[in-house]
Amino acid sequence: MQSIVNTGFPGFAEVDFEALKTPGLEGRMEAIIHQVRPKLTALGETLAPVLAGLCDEPMYPHVAKHARRSVNPPDDTWVAWSRHPRGYKAHPHFQIGLWSTHLFIQFAIIYESPNKSVFAERAARELDSVRSAVPADYVWSKDHMLPKGTPHREMSDEELTAWLARLKTVKAAEVTCGLHLRRGDPLLADGDALLGRAEEVYRTLMPLYKLSF
Repeated sequence: MQSIVNTGFPGFAEVDFEALKTPGLEGRMEAIIHQVRPKLTALGETLAPVLAGLCDEPMYPHVAKHARRSVNPPDDTWVAWSRHPRGYKAHPHFQIGLWSTHLFIQFAIIYESPNKSVFAERAARELDSVRSAVPADYVWSKDHMLPKGTPHREMSDEELTAWLARLKTVKAAEVTCGLHLRRGDPLLADGDALLGRAEEVYRTLMPLYKLSF
C-alpha cells in the first residue's frame, strides 16, 4: 500500500532524461546539477525514512557527484541509500537513477563491497527463495555501468548460479536487481505515485538486502 502522499515531488519529465544526452562533460554536468540533482536530492530525503523502516536501521542518502570525471561525461546519475553516513559503494545499497532511456529503482552490491561473498553464498543457498521473491519483469545486471540487463523471467537457475559464483570469486564482479521504467512511462510524471512504486520495489527487494549480512 502506498504510504507516501502529498510530498510535492514533481516526478520526472522529458527534460530530465535529455540532460543525460547533453554534449560534453561541462555541459552535461551543468544539466545534471541544475535539472536532475535537485530531484534526486528530494528523493533521497523523502525515501530515507521509508527505507530505514524497511531495513530496521538508519539509511543515509548519497547523491552522485561524479567528482572523478575529467573527460567523459556521465551517462547516468542517481541517488543511493546505505546504512553508512559517509558512503554507499562499500555497502549493499539501494538506488534510484536515470539513464537517457529509463529510470531504475534497484538493489545493488558492487565491486567495492566486502559483503559480496556473503550475499553470493547466501543467495546461492536460497536460490529458490530468491527466484520466487523477484518479480518476472525486474532486471538483473552484472555491470552497473551499462544500461541494459537481463529480465528475471529470462534468467535460468544455471545462469543466476553462475552470476553468484562470479560475484564471490571475481574482484570486479557486482550485481544489481530492480525495476526499469522506460522513458515516457506515465508513472514517471506522477511524483507521489512514483514514490509509492519505489517503496513497493524496495519492499520487494528487501530479502536480497537481508541476504547481504
